[in-house]
Amino acid sequence: MPIVRLDHVQLAMPKGGEERARGFYAGLLRIPEVAKPAALAGRGGAWFESGDLKVHLGVDPEFRAARKAHPAFLVRGLPELVARLRAAAVEVVEDDAPEPGARVYVADPFGNRLELVADEG
Repeated sequence: MPIVRLDHVQLAMPKGGEERARGFYAGLLRIPEVAKPAALAGRGGAWFESGDLKVHLGVDPEFRAARKAHPAFLVRGLPELVARLRAAAVEVVEDDAPEPGARVYVADPFGNRLELVADEG
């Protein structure tokens, strides 16, 4: 098969939302921000990466949040992350799957849906 893995996920955000993105992705989710390449930096947005995890936020002048389509992140210490999110007044929606607590859903500051899945490994 010629496709070997996912390189990154790009989510949309409104113009001027970089600080809110940093507060959520770097601050709450603790995914470090990396500098965008100089050729792309003028477009706005922000990139967050840690090892193979790469989340890029790009500015969309006609922004609409992705409320159904979403990335799912494996999380070590999901209960701790959920507590940190709730302490920051982020709404956490429990999944109604047979294994309660195994996954939750949150929205980033722009309304994009994210799934957080407990990493048992």
